[in-house]
Amino acid sequence: MSSNLPDDYERILLVKPVVSVYKLPPRGANRGFRAADWKLEFPDWKGRMRIVTLGEKCIIRLEDSNNGKLFGECPIDDWPSVTAVEAVIDSSRYFVLRLVDPKDLSGRHAFIGVGFADRGDSFDFNVAISDHFKWLKQSKEIEKEDQNPKPAVDLSLKAGQTITINLKNTNSGERRGSESKPRTNTGGFTGILPPPPSSLNTRVPPPGVKATSKQDLGPLSRVGGTPMPHDVPAPSPVTFRQEPATDNLLDDDQWGSFSSSTNTSTNQSNWVSFS
Repeated sequence: MSSNLPDDYERILLVKPVVSVYKLPPRGANRGFRAADWKLEFPDWKGRMRIVTLGEKCIIRLEDSNNGKLFGECPIDDWPSVTAVEAVIDSSRYFVLRLVDPKDLSGRHAFIGVGFADRGDSFDFNVAISDHFKWLKQSKEIEKEDQNPKPAVDLSLKAGQTITINLKNTNSGERRGSESKPRTNTGGFTGILPPPPSSLNTRVPPPGVKATSKQDLGPLSRVGGTPMPHDVPAPSPVTFRQEPATDNLLDDDQWGSFSSSTNTSTNQSNWVSFS
């Protein structure tokens, strides 16, 4: 926990290799700092920023990028900070830091402007400091609970106490319920097709008889001569046309009659007989 960390134990939270430092113009009454007034194209100093912790302290250090010489440092006592770090009112990449001399005990300080080249760097700057103070707050709350532990709650069953557990399987119950429900016809295919409408008035004529129209077969009747219901319209009378007889089709054959071997026709004079 934080109280167990020695005061000289240094931990690095964030390092940004390049930051710009600006001298601040006088601030107007009742308003914050504006980065547009700092002459951003001409920074007064450029170097490296490191955010470190010493025990519970959080310190922003500005150092030379080449030799690491300290330019200034800004201790932060709380976050969001009211006096140590202040955001400008016209940009998210620029801040005002309160620098102090760690060797000077008189409390003298100076305010400078600091800017990042990218918004992602300013986001990392805010998150690193915020995470440290969140961790510090949680550590203190845990230490306080360790010093004043809450009374333990006895959750054991007393003599004669029982527990009833309802193991209702909702999935199987829903499945049984769905199987027991009768299926309703939704207007889809039922598996049995009705007969075509024309089949009620269609009859096959007997052999040798050809109907002259679709309604020439007479009234419909069931097997046994029972007439169809009265709601079926009766067709018109049937007119039959007799087909010519086919019994004597071979009488006019050019080969004549083959009833006996002795009968010959006049067309057989060209036949040669063999004895």
